[in-house]
Amino acid sequence: MAHAEMTKTAGEVESPPRRRSFVGSLEHVLGVLVEIPAALLVVAEIVILFAGVVARYVLHKPLIWSDELASILFLWLAMLGAAVAFRRGEHMRMTAVVAGTKPAMRAYLDLVATSAALAFLLLIAWPAYEYAYEESYITTPALQILNSWRAAALPVGIGLMALFALLRLARAGDKRMVLAAILSVAAVMAVFWLAQPWLRPLGNLNLIIFFVGVAGFCVFAGVPIAFGFGLATFGYLALTTRTPVMVLVGRMDEGMSHLILLSVPLFVFLGLLIEMTGMARAMVAFLASLLGHVRGGLHYVLVGAMYLVSGISGSKAADMAAVAPVLFPEMKQRGAKPGDLVALLSATGAQTETIPPSLVLITIGSVTGVSIAALFTGGLLPGVVLAITLSALVWWRYRNEDLSHVRRASGGEILKSFIIALPALALPFVIRYAVVEGIATATEVSTIGIVYAFVVGFFAYGLFIYRNLDWRRLVPMLIETASLSGSILLIIGAATGMAWGLTQSGFSRALAAAMTGLPGGSASFIAVSILAFVILGSVLEGIPAIVLFGPLLFPIARTVGVHEVHYAMVIILAMGIGLFAPPFGVGYYAACAIGRVDPNEGIRPIWGYLLALMVGLIIVAIFPWISIGFL
Repeated sequence: MAHAEMTKTAGEVESPPRRRSFVGSLEHVLGVLVEIPAALLVVAEIVILFAGVVARYVLHKPLIWSDELASILFLWLAMLGAAVAFRRGEHMRMTAVVAGTKPAMRAYLDLVATSAALAFLLLIAWPAYEYAYEESYITTPALQILNSWRAAALPVGIGLMALFALLRLARAGDKRMVLAAILSVAAVMAVFWLAQPWLRPLGNLNLIIFFVGVAGFCVFAGVPIAFGFGLATFGYLALTTRTPVMVLVGRMDEGMSHLILLSVPLFVFLGLLIEMTGMARAMVAFLASLLGHVRGGLHYVLVGAMYLVSGISGSKAADMAAVAPVLFPEMKQRGAKPGDLVALLSATGAQTETIPPSLVLITIGSVTGVSIAALFTGGLLPGVVLAITLSALVWWRYRNEDLSHVRRASGGEILKSFIIALPALALPFVIRYAVVEGIATATEVSTIGIVYAFVVGFFAYGLFIYRNLDWRRLVPMLIETASLSGSILLIIGAATGMAWGLTQSGFSRALAAAMTGLPGGSASFIAVSILAFVILGSVLEGIPAIVLFGPLLFPIARTVGVHEVHYAMVIILAMGIGLFAPPFGVGYYAACAIGRVDPNEGIRPIWGYLLALMVGLIIVAIFPWISIGFL
C-alpha cells in the first residue's frame, strides 16, 4: 500500500555537479530503457489474455499457446517492474522507525537499506544465472521454445536492480556516509559468515535467528520487505543447511509465476483507468445525490463509494485515490475535520479488503489453492457487515450535524446522476457475471473489465460527460502499473522462498501441532489467528503476511474444522485492521498522503473506527454463514 523512497534523503545531499549530472543522466536513460518495455509488457498481457477469451468463448477456437505466452511474458513483467520500482524507490518497506530518527541517521539508514538490497542482489546473481541455464534443458509444451527464454528474466531483473542500486549510491553526496553504510552491511555479513560453525549445530533455533531476528531487523531498519525476506532466507540456507542457493531462486520463480497472479497488474491498471476516465467520480456523485442531505451523509457515501470502487480496482491505493479527491473538499466545506476524514478513509480501506477482486483474495487463492471464485463470492457480505458497524459509528458521531446550509437533491437530479453513473455502476456486475458464467477465468476477467472501462470510460465519460480525455496519461499509468506489480510480485517471490525454508525445517509440522492442540478448538484457533494477523498486518503489510503464513495456517484451519473461505475472510479483515492502524500500519500513512492530511490529526478519531471494525470482525468470525452462506 504505502511506498517510500529508499534513499531520497541521502540523494538530496549535495554532490559535485559534474558527477551528479553524469550519474543522474545515466540513471535516467537506463530507467527509460526499462520503463518502456515494462509498459509494453502490460499492454501485451492485456491483448493476449483478452484474445484468449474471445477465441475460446466467441469463436470457440481456443488459443492453446495464449496462457503459455502470457506466463513467459509475466515473469519478465514482474522482474522489469521490480527494477522500475527499485529505481523509483517504490518497493514496500516499513518506515515508521526510520522516519522517527534524526536527518543524519535517516540518511545513513536509507543508504544501509540500499546497500543491504544490493548485497542480496549480488549474492543471488550467479545462482539466478545458473537457474536460467538449467531451464534451457526444458522445452515449453505449446510454443516449443527453451524455457530459459522465460527464466532469463530473473538474472536480467536482478542485474538491473543491482545497477540501479550502484547508481543510487553513486548519486549520494556524502561519500563517507556511503562507505560507512556499505562497510556496516559487509561487517554484519562477515560476522554471520564467521559464525557458521556455531550456527549449524543449533538446528531449528536458526529459524528464530534468521526468520525472526534477521528478517525483523531488516524490516524495522527500513530495508525493503522483499530484500529483507531474501537476505534472511539466503542466510538460513547458505549458512545452516546444505541446500544449494539456486533452490531459493527456483522458489522465487515459483512464487512469482502463478498465472493467477497475472491479474495483479491488470487489476491495478483497471483501478487507474476508472479513476482517470471519471467512472469513479460518477459513482461517487450519484451516491452523494442520494445521501448528501442527511446527517453524516457524505460519510456514508465514503463508506459506500469505497465498497463499490473496491469491487472494480482491487488496489486499496487506487480505491482511496479515486474517492478522496472527489469527496473531501465538499465534506470539509460542511465542517468535517480533516483528521476524521482520513481516519474514516483508512477504516474503509480495511473494511473493503475482502471485496472482490481484492489483490489479497487473489494472492490467497494462488498460495493456498482455495477457489478464487469461492473467495470472490464469500468476500461480499463481510464487507457489508463492517460497513454497517462503521455507519453506526458515523451516525453517532454526526447525529447533531448542522445541515441548514445543505440543499437536498431533487428527484430529477438524482435520476440524472444515476443515468450518468449507470455504466460505471455496471462494471462490478460485468466482472462478476464473467467469472460466474465461465466466460473468463479469474485471471482473464480483469481484461474484460479493462476493455469495458476503456470503451465506456473513454468514449462515454471522457468524450461526452466530463470531456477530460487525455491520452498522454496512458503511458505513465502503464509504467505505474508495472512498478507497483513488480514490487508486489517480488515480495511474493521472496516470501515464497521463506515459507519453503520454514516448511523444509519442520516448522510447519510443529506449528500445526501447537495450533491444533489449543484448548477451545476452532474458536481458540480463530482468536489466535485474529491477534496474529492484526500484528502481522501492521508490520509486514497484507500480501507478505498472507504469502508467508497462509500455506502454513490454512491446512491447520481445515484440520480444526474451520471452512477455508470463512478463515480467509477472518484473517484478511484482521490483517486489514493492522494495515490501517497507527502507529505502524502503513496503509494509514498512505491514506494521509492521498488525503493530504497530517497523520497526527487522524490518530485520535481512528481508534473509534478501528473499534467498530473489530466489532464487525468478531461478528464475521462468530457467524461463518456470512462468509460461506452463498457458496
